[in-house]
Amino acid sequence: MKKSKGVVIIAVILACLVGLGYYTSTIMSATSTSQAETDNKAESEGIKLGLDLSGGVSITYHIVDKNPSKKDIEDTVAKLEERAESYSTEYAVYPVGDDRITVEIPGVYDANAVLEDLGSPGSLYFIVQKGADGSDNYSMQSDGTYALNKDIETLIADGSVILDGNDVKSASAAYNGDKATGAKEPVVQLAFKNDAAEIFGDATTKAAASGESIGIYYDDHFISVPTVKSAITDGNCIIEGQADYEEAEQLATFIRVGAINLELEEMESSVVGAQLGGKALTSSVKAAIIGLILVMLYMIIFYGLSGVVASVGLGIYTTLVVALIYLFEITLTLPGIAGVILGIGMAVDANVIIISRIREEIASGKSVLTSIKEGYKKALSAIVDGNVTTFIAALVLMWLGSGTVKGFAYTLMISILVSVFTALVISRFLNLALYAVGFQSEKWYGRAKERKTIDFIKHRWVCFILSIVLIMAGFVGMIAYSASGNRALNFSLEFVGGTSISADFGKDYTVEEVEDTIVPEVANVINDKAIQASTVSGSDIVTIKTKTLTLEEREAVGNMLVEKFGVDESTIESQSIGSTISGEMRKNAILAVVVACIFMLFYIWFRFKDIRFAGSAIIALIHDVLVMLTAYALIRISVGNTFIACMLTIVGYSINDTIVIFDRIRENMQGMRKQTPETLAEVANKSLTQTLTRSINTSVTTIVMVLLLFILGVSSIREFALPLMVGLVSGTYSSIFIAANLWYMMKLHLGKNRLVKKNK
Repeated sequence: MKKSKGVVIIAVILACLVGLGYYTSTIMSATSTSQAETDNKAESEGIKLGLDLSGGVSITYHIVDKNPSKKDIEDTVAKLEERAESYSTEYAVYPVGDDRITVEIPGVYDANAVLEDLGSPGSLYFIVQKGADGSDNYSMQSDGTYALNKDIETLIADGSVILDGNDVKSASAAYNGDKATGAKEPVVQLAFKNDAAEIFGDATTKAAASGESIGIYYDDHFISVPTVKSAITDGNCIIEGQADYEEAEQLATFIRVGAINLELEEMESSVVGAQLGGKALTSSVKAAIIGLILVMLYMIIFYGLSGVVASVGLGIYTTLVVALIYLFEITLTLPGIAGVILGIGMAVDANVIIISRIREEIASGKSVLTSIKEGYKKALSAIVDGNVTTFIAALVLMWLGSGTVKGFAYTLMISILVSVFTALVISRFLNLALYAVGFQSEKWYGRAKERKTIDFIKHRWVCFILSIVLIMAGFVGMIAYSASGNRALNFSLEFVGGTSISADFGKDYTVEEVEDTIVPEVANVINDKAIQASTVSGSDIVTIKTKTLTLEEREAVGNMLVEKFGVDESTIESQSIGSTISGEMRKNAILAVVVACIFMLFYIWFRFKDIRFAGSAIIALIHDVLVMLTAYALIRISVGNTFIACMLTIVGYSINDTIVIFDRIRENMQGMRKQTPETLAEVANKSLTQTLTRSINTSVTTIVMVLLLFILGVSSIREFALPLMVGLVSGTYSSIFIAANLWYMMKLHLGKNRLVKKNK
């Protein structure tokens, strides 16, 4: 590369950094402004924030049906969740008392607009044109629309309704081309279940023979009344007449959910404030900025010029991620921030791997330019395998997860793609450009020092026993807490529900004022700090959600509000609320993690050509999850919405860390003529020693980010940061002391080519 070209590349990269930085600062400024002015804004101009960071629309429905069954309520909650997901992946749907359901959707501040769609019953019926008596079931009005001639109950009773929403197998939006004009119009494609497809086939055969239509009736009006020209026997049809693709997509979502079993009526709707309080976003952003600066300084001090290159890459990574989250309109919540933090850790890791490789090549006697090129070449497999493995997990989480899990997956995927791009493309061009403009001396890049190989394998049983004792301590603790009448884990209201208390304070409190004045007083009365408080736009009402309270505790809180804040006792309402993380969401999260582990197992098996690599990596991952579970059990950290995000973050971090070490083991085994227990131990110890500095530096930089969240964050963020730090430490420990040792033991005792044969 010529010097002039190097100058241009450096200038372009720095210009991109400055431009992205300015663009990102504008986005964050708009986000902060929109959060502060939520009550007065119909739509956020910055990044969409979740309920935990900015609030949104809250709608409470009254269940009209008398004595609804638990199953009907659960089914209705699940279907409302699917509808809410058409607005945002970060929603909350939960039962309130015995006859209410509340839906909370972030980033939307027009309750009426949501009610028009979300609040409708959504019943879908396919109605034949003529009834059993030969009369028309519906007819065209003067305005060109169709209307029923009989009530829907009569049509169902006489068999005129041939199918309903529950018979639909799938529904999706698509474009349908007009053969005559070539124009494309948005439609909804429907596929029926097997039995329903047969019924629909018979009905369309009869209708086609007599030139009749079959009306599609949705939400108390006809959305399509097509004349049947030929029998449809394959169970597929389309609904035409949508104004645009977005309308088709929303209709497909509602149809896919099916008919809601219970009759709902709107009870109240409002715009609510942030669940975690106004300080949550500010403190998180402050912690992220300070943490990023400290990480950059650490990299520069430790790696010199290479650290500067890595820091530029980190700057571009951070600004790009923020920009993409904004452009793709991804709703950012606390779990989403975890995805960004994990991405920063992986971006640092990729740079550290490259720097270490360059230093090793220089130490082997190669020129600086050759070392730079070879360093990137040799680092490629570890970076790609580590990131692809984590990306597979994110794809599965997006595919099978719901709510918070899906939001986390979106953010994580963006973070992974950007971190790989900045490490392999931006830093490579910048390194070569700096070399071209004159940074050609070895002193700028450093030389890997020859380190004495540490015998990790020798102490493997000590590590195994330590891990087993730690994990068993968690299970013993959970059993002990259960035996004493407490829950095994300290579940928060997101998991088990709790009590909601609302009151008119006669004053328009801000969320910050509620945090600083009301929440501490309530915490003192109930002896619990796990409290969510929110304000209601346009009123003096404050809502407080906490653990399930006894009648005495509710009365104590009410008396305190009257005495200390002058609340009118008649305005105080308390009621039980269900969990915001539904059983369906928990089931989906567990299923997603299990399937992700299976896919990662197969990928590692495929890439390393040995299932023992894959098996030991997955066992180390499970080890880290169980260690985090121990921390939750013994420290009594609140298990809430962020619990799932913490577990998912460590799954991604742990597997990436392990892959890097396994990649070095694979490389050091190439050309090995004979494998013996001694030579395998030597390879494992050498590989672990070579990657030890990288493991420590990556962990330190990632933990610094989380530690600052813990120090600067509000109490709810600390409950998120603490287990995350435990998981990061555990992930580093398992990669160094567990995964490689497990691989060594499996090589000795498992598989056809095991080294230690059993006595026959």
